[in-house]
Amino acid sequence: MFKKILKSYDYSIIAVYILLCLFGLVMIYSSSMVMAVQWYEYPADFFYQNQKLNLLAAFTVFLFFAVFPYKAFRNKKFLIVMTIISVLGLFAVSVLGHVTNNAQSWIQVGARKVQPSEFVKISVIIYLSAVYANKQRYIDQLNKGVFPPIIYLVFVCFLIKIEPDNGTAAITLLIGLMIIICSGMRLKTIIKLIMMGVLAASLLAPFVILKLDKFFTAGNMKRISGFLDPFGTAGNEGFQLVNSYLAIGSGGLKGLGLGQSIQKMGYLPEAHTDFIMAVIAEELGVFGVGFVVLGLGYIVLRGFYVGIRSRDPFGSMLAIGIAGMIGIQTFINLGGMSGLIPITGVPLPFISYGGSSIVVLSIAMGILTNVAMFRKYDEKFKTKKTTPEPKLESSPLNYRNETKFRNRSKLNI
Repeated sequence: MFKKILKSYDYSIIAVYILLCLFGLVMIYSSSMVMAVQWYEYPADFFYQNQKLNLLAAFTVFLFFAVFPYKAFRNKKFLIVMTIISVLGLFAVSVLGHVTNNAQSWIQVGARKVQPSEFVKISVIIYLSAVYANKQRYIDQLNKGVFPPIIYLVFVCFLIKIEPDNGTAAITLLIGLMIIICSGMRLKTIIKLIMMGVLAASLLAPFVILKLDKFFTAGNMKRISGFLDPFGTAGNEGFQLVNSYLAIGSGGLKGLGLGQSIQKMGYLPEAHTDFIMAVIAEELGVFGVGFVVLGLGYIVLRGFYVGIRSRDPFGSMLAIGIAGMIGIQTFINLGGMSGLIPITGVPLPFISYGGSSIVVLSIAMGILTNVAMFRKYDEKFKTKKTTPEPKLESSPLNYRNETKFRNRSKLNI
């Protein structure tokens, strides 16, 4: 059985994950060495050494969650404890939070900082997936099946928003909406939710406009003005975006060479975190950017494939939620550094510097790997003597069709 389990792992996902992490480690050293010395008077390899420790912790949690059965997370007691800890962590930020880049999103734990909102993303994925998997029989009943998880989702997004961390709040909300859409609800129910959302947004819009300064800080407004007119505000709000353009434009097809970036010499702020892709483009050109985009794209598409093929509704929504989280976060990061959307301060998955980010992503990858393993194991090695009647415990995307098939079979009998 142990050999069968080992054969069932999707080693392509594991290989791409490790390659991206190691590539990111190299680029963190290249993009941060000048800033570490000039800005902070640290050793040139300060951020590189820190990220090595982060990766050690990340690979450890990845291995644990890759072998730990994901179905255990469906336990009600675990879900209650997890949600309470998540909410308490967000509340703790408002009291003990450490301010960085105008956002009070971190808690100092010894010599390191922890960002609770990063861990909330994976807890939202687990919670929504488990709750909607348990509600498959009455998934279309608004009061009983739909609204309770949505209330929790909106509440934690609000707590993240007031830190303020608009980027992480947007990612968390979009992840939740993706899981809701893929939960097995009828199209009619989803349309009702959309109409309710539009109505709620229409009612709140005048209040938001009147209290715009309360919802968007001065830093948020500067990012928006820098996005709308980067070259007109190049000396202030648009400084980071303009230097990102210069880095991207300087790289060309082949790049200037590893370690040869000019923009990282104090011109491009946050070169090793939010804007690390600009340095990759400058030093390694289209080939470096293509390697990262293709790697991330493969993980996202493979995650969706696992989710669609999984027969377990919980595993299906877990895989889709994790793939969606990585895809959404990648789009927001690349969109910000290329001027497609306003800058949000969201790190690039597996590549940017950051302990909380890489640990949470590794937990997510471990769970995705475990879901993929069980899906493949069930398909290849679980033999069945007779063709069973379709079970209720199946992918939420196929649940409706299987129920109809069962009802028709009973009528024919």
